[in-house]
Amino acid sequence: MTPHEQPSPHDDAEHGQPAPGEPAAQGPQGHPDPYPAEGSEHAEYSEPGEELRAELVQASVAAIAVAVAGVLLGLLWLWLAPRVSLISDGKAVYLKDSEGENAIGADGVFVLAALAFGLVSALLTFLFCRRGGVALVVGLAIGGVLGSVIAWRLGVWLGPSTDVVTHARQVGKGVAFEAPLKLNAKGALLAWSVAAMVVHLALTGLFGPRDEEPETYYQTTTAA
Repeated sequence: MTPHEQPSPHDDAEHGQPAPGEPAAQGPQGHPDPYPAEGSEHAEYSEPGEELRAELVQASVAAIAVAVAGVLLGLLWLWLAPRVSLISDGKAVYLKDSEGENAIGADGVFVLAALAFGLVSALLTFLFCRRGGVALVVGLAIGGVLGSVIAWRLGVWLGPSTDVVTHARQVGKGVAFEAPLKLNAKGALLAWSVAAMVVHLALTGLFGPRDEEPETYYQTTTAA
């Protein structure tokens, strides 16, 4: 009987499979196949969960640190805000200087100070983290709002008494006294967050790390 025909080594090579005893196909310059099969020792698997958790931790720390810095903003606002003088005639309380601009000056001081705090907080966050990310920007925004609210309430609490009538009775008729510190434009509470987000995004775009482009291998075949 004639033995069964054995497959030729050249048949395996024609179908892209290495012949017995021959090494696996490699890319140019001796590099292994850039797309290794699943389960091979060259296959690498990334774990996006760990990177996301690290980014969330950084965002939480940034939000807490910015919110705590609101205490400094409140003290600075209390120190720099112009004072509004009131006077009582025994029946009602009036502005001592009805044409003065001090009534709106407190809002301007708060906005300018909040913008400065937003710039500094974004710069420090970028220097410590050296990267961007949606979570980090959101953390800065949330921390900026919380810090602004803390600064507002702290300044009002440490400032002159909010009970104007009682204060007027205590100082007496015709005696000027300071009005309570107020923030009339509540939109000023967003100044810190807006400044922090814009500055951080600009720093990340200009000086942040760049993603490396994947290296592409080209395999050329020559006709036999």
